[in-house]
Amino acid sequence: MFRFIKAAAVAALVLPAAIGLSAGPAQAEKIRIALAETPSDELAAFFVALDRAKANGLDYEWTAFSDEELAIQSVLSGQMDIGFGTPYAAMQRSKAPLRIIFQLSKLKFFPVTTQKYNSLEDMNGEPILLHSRGGGTDSIANVIEERVGITFGERSYVPGSSNRVAALLGGRADATIIDLSNKNKLMRSAAGADFNVLEMFEVDASDEALFGNLNWIQENEEDVSIFVNALVSVWQDMAKDPTIIRRETNPDGPIGQLPAEILAELDGFYADAVEGGLYDPNGGGRKAAQADMEWYSAAGQLEGTPDELNIEDFWYLAPLDAAMN
Repeated sequence: MFRFIKAAAVAALVLPAAIGLSAGPAQAEKIRIALAETPSDELAAFFVALDRAKANGLDYEWTAFSDEELAIQSVLSGQMDIGFGTPYAAMQRSKAPLRIIFQLSKLKFFPVTTQKYNSLEDMNGEPILLHSRGGGTDSIANVIEERVGITFGERSYVPGSSNRVAALLGGRADATIIDLSNKNKLMRSAAGADFNVLEMFEVDASDEALFGNLNWIQENEEDVSIFVNALVSVWQDMAKDPTIIRRETNPDGPIGQLPAEILAELDGFYADAVEGGLYDPNGGGRKAAQADMEWYSAAGQLEGTPDELNIEDFWYLAPLDAAMN
């Protein structure tokens, strides 16, 4: 799910590019939420949190945009209130006071190779298959080089973790970087013994986060509090028992309408995600904010070094602090 912000989209293109909307006409008193993708198993926990927030009086609607860039632009333009993403470049370059309020998930991507390699150090000078030039996995490769002290060889690009897995299986690549779900599927398959998952350093930086305009957040403090409290409750319950997501998924909601084979895998998906450390039960907070300063400056999305950057220029921690007390 890791996506990088590219050149700014024209704001007028944002709403026509939306590809899904919850039932009912837009109303100013509703929180308008910009998703960066259509509902999927990865969003099931978020929709459980929305149901809990609704039960506590939150009125909302959601719109699914075709990518993170458009979701970010919709918040920048004021067309939406809360967005999905890690808009650090937009935060630094825009005059709008965007702030993150909750870390939805961490960056959990894995270097997977054939048996030819046993460690990241073995990849010095070796080719690697990544998602896109200048994108998330390209940046992860940059940080690996910096931290491990290696330089990858030729970089080739194939979008989609599942497509890069297919390239490994087809003998068209010896090394790539893929997400947690596809890594687990590959290593549990009959072909798993033919591949290695190289040991990776721990990453607490955000893959997906919720953000909004600080002025709007402060003007709608009560609704934001209900929302963040619901997210914290779900993330903490999920850490104790990942099956809570399947059990609380509304069968009539957007996740409940997904194909039966996807719903049948929810328990396994969230058990793997919790075990793999994808979700911080405390919503990230200062730990995630500092990790983001370090990661996104190293990745080239933030100008300045971590000690020069102030987390309060990028995060508004008051709602999460209140939820944790």
